[in-house]
Amino acid sequence: MESSDTTATTITSPSSRSVSPSSSSSPPPPSVVITPCAACKILRRRCAEKCVLAPYFPPNDPLKFTTAHRVFGASNIIKFLQELPESQRADAVSSMVYEANARLRDPVYGCAGAISQLQRQVSELQAQLAKAQAELVNMHCQQANLMALVCMEMSQSPEASPPQSFDNFTDNQHSFASNLSFLDENNLGSLWESTLWT
Repeated sequence: MESSDTTATTITSPSSRSVSPSSSSSPPPPSVVITPCAACKILRRRCAEKCVLAPYFPPNDPLKFTTAHRVFGASNIIKFLQELPESQRADAVSSMVYEANARLRDPVYGCAGAISQLQRQVSELQAQLAKAQAELVNMHCQQANLMALVCMEMSQSPEASPPQSFDNFTDNQHSFASNLSFLDENNLGSLWESTLWT
């Protein structure tokens, strides 16, 4: 009898556990691991759920915040981002990081030095472009003048065109050769004199 009671209790105990709503209805909650952003990690503070720096300084790029923090400071960055709407914060962070990098490279002029250098390069390129365009216009003018001169020469002397002069030359050559075919040494000199006078 005692053995049957023990078996019954062992059988009924799992069924009672399955009936209890607290253990079987919901799975155990997953362990949520929140990685702090690069800014909170460097500042050694707790990264809040709505951290204003977290969307713009991810934990895999700590150099981005380090550079901006060295020039502007964390409090100024936070204050500046809080005063802007969310649609402009990403561009503001990019500008701050660029300015910080320029300021670290050139502590005196910073970003203004890079801008002035680029403006100087633009001015030099514009001067080179203007010079090339002037040379191109000059070459077009020379070509137009040359073509006008050639057309004027051809219109003033149409009888001296190359095809007519070449035909006259070949006709004269053939007639002279035919005259020489029946001449001998005696009357060659008289024919030469007559051609000179005519």
